[in-house]
Amino acid sequence: MFESSDVLAVYGWDEYFDDAFAAYRAEGLAPARIVRVDRGRCDLVTEHGPVRADTSRVNGPCTGDWAVLRPGDRPVVTHLLPRRTAIVRSSASGRSQGQVLAANVDTVAVTVSLAVPVDLGRLERMLALAWESGARPVVVLTKADQVGDTAEIEAEVAAAAPGVDVVAVSAATGFGVDAFAALLTGTVVLIGPSGAGKSTLGNALLGEERLATGAVRASDGKGRHTTVHRELLPLPGGGVLIDTPGLRGVGLWDAADGLEQTFADIEELAADCRFADCGHHAEPGCAVLAAVEDGVLTRRRLDSYRKLLRENEWIASRSDARLRAERENRYRAISRSLRQKYKHEGRKR
Repeated sequence: MFESSDVLAVYGWDEYFDDAFAAYRAEGLAPARIVRVDRGRCDLVTEHGPVRADTSRVNGPCTGDWAVLRPGDRPVVTHLLPRRTAIVRSSASGRSQGQVLAANVDTVAVTVSLAVPVDLGRLERMLALAWESGARPVVVLTKADQVGDTAEIEAEVAAAAPGVDVVAVSAATGFGVDAFAALLTGTVVLIGPSGAGKSTLGNALLGEERLATGAVRASDGKGRHTTVHRELLPLPGGGVLIDTPGLRGVGLWDAADGLEQTFADIEELAADCRFADCGHHAEPGCAVLAAVEDGVLTRRRLDSYRKLLRENEWIASRSDARLRAERENRYRAISRSLRQKYKHEGRKR
């Protein structure tokens, strides 16, 4: 029978993680959720309160992870429980490895500022990451007080986000905040560029000034990274919130399923193409191109779809090449070891 402490339940502990932790329970270890990661150490919440622990024994701990903690005078994270969801992008270094932005997220709030022209291509890119994570995306249009009627913009955004709730808010006036909060469940993460108003919106959800905020440039609506760490905080209405630093670059990482959901309208049209492998360029009987000609689908959206598909295929090929290189390196290392072993044994004879 699944049971949990009130503290852990507030932070998202449920039967899924309880089952994953079962093997460690008899060893005197404790479950804990990572609230913040900082250079080999992290802050966690346990059923007995907050703890700071060493994370050098685990690979890639992230805010939102559920961890296995060895308590004591010097607490240590010994394992991470399997992630139910994870937001992953290409690493900022350009290496063929993914970077986890947040783990075990239930709702991804893609944050878009109305103080500057909406970049639909960026929005589609972030939605692909959100869908691929396994969480449910929501689009929140911030700074609605800086524009007039938002209905036209909301409709334009909704067309680029099929199957996703879109809501306009103003944290400054409170407009739309309650409607937005009603869409949120479980662990919520705010993602978007600097200056989108994530921290201001987070404070509105938290009901207090917990997150640092800063001004943005009037010329382009960009702001400084007032949020420098990913931090997890409990929401007064239930669930928890992860605020993230502004994303300058949003590279896809193995996001084929996320792209399929982001561009569900194009995928549906493509099912009626004459050829199963239609590339939607100039093929006869292409239902996608016909939709563009008829005005059902915009050329911009089709171009965005093609661009993101090419990018995802490229990063996937890099990942495959890296895995092949790692296998070859392991094979060579084993071969060298065997040669040295046989050479040594030959000398002994």
